[in-house]
Amino acid sequence: MRLYALLPTCLLTLLPLIAQAETAQIAVAANFAEPIKALAAELERTTGHTLRITVGATGKLYAQIKNGAPFDAFLAADTKVPQALETEGLIQPGSRFTYAKGQLVLWSANPRRVDDQGAVLRRADLGKVAYANPKTAPYGAAAEQVMAAMGLTPTLTPKLVQGESIGQTYAFVHTGNADVGFVALSQVFENGGLKAGSMWRVPRNLYAPIEQGTVVLKRGANNQAAHALVQLMRSPQGRALIRAYGYEI
Repeated sequence: MRLYALLPTCLLTLLPLIAQAETAQIAVAANFAEPIKALAAELERTTGHTLRITVGATGKLYAQIKNGAPFDAFLAADTKVPQALETEGLIQPGSRFTYAKGQLVLWSANPRRVDDQGAVLRRADLGKVAYANPKTAPYGAAAEQVMAAMGLTPTLTPKLVQGESIGQTYAFVHTGNADVGFVALSQVFENGGLKAGSMWRVPRNLYAPIEQGTVVLKRGANNQAAHALVQLMRSPQGRALIRAYGYEI
């Protein structure tokens, strides 16, 4: 009898916590598709908040936001787009910050295909080379810079296949529709190691730094889940999760 008598009190104690849990709509650059899953799981475990995630190329997501897409926060693959959104008055003031620095790699699903110097790009038997659309994907722009810096643009141009996002670029290589591809380290790296295939970490001096920024959008100004995500990304546990996918903080 005493146990049943306590149940209403326990439920009343929990109700405020349940009522505070919210859901946020998050736009996420394709290179960050795997880390955001880990962050979303940690967020739900620790706060009860949940995320609905839309993944795509930074430029395309930016266009959607400008056209009124109902996102509460945006995790971009560069800092230019978040800065533009701030200039246009579309973000919560003071919410913009750089959450990670990405790394570009040349990757193949074949574990013996890519050497640690990127010499495969000069091989006569090189097949299709995938990269993301440089107009909408910062990792694609970085890939163009690498090819130019190596003096390989003329020879590689006939072999190039372009993905709409870094996610589609990875899919081209993963399915064998491209021999190799310029992708984000986070797509092929987890818990300190390469998940499969072979890769070359492209030297940093061959492309401009890929600094990635995030913002809370005007729509998410009062969304507790969006703000909790930002807090998690700034916390030691959130930063550790991001590092585990090969990003620098």
